[in-house]
Amino acid sequence: MLFMTPTQPPPKIHLTNTNDYRESYANSVQVRVNLWDFFLMFGTVNQTAPDNVQIHNFQGVYISPQQAKALSNVLTQNLSQYEATFGEIRLEPRTTGSPIQ
Repeated sequence: MLFMTPTQPPPKIHLTNTNDYRESYANSVQVRVNLWDFFLMFGTVNQTAPDNVQIHNFQGVYISPQQAKALSNVLTQNLSQYEATFGEIRLEPRTTGSPIQ
């Protein structure tokens, strides 16, 4: 998180990808929380039958509570802009026994 005083110009931010950087698609995110951090586990859902759902997790990321709140704010802002442009995002209703995503 960056902090500035009113008289300081904003810092120049340089983004660099590490050698192990990768991009992946996830349609499952599971969250675990404890006193010190949030753990986000990303995966893909494969439903082969109405009663058979498999989730293949491929990446876990720990973030601080402060970064979790900042992420929530950024997602809320971007979701509002997305819906203003493309229309409301509707969530599929969950059936009894379906995994929480």
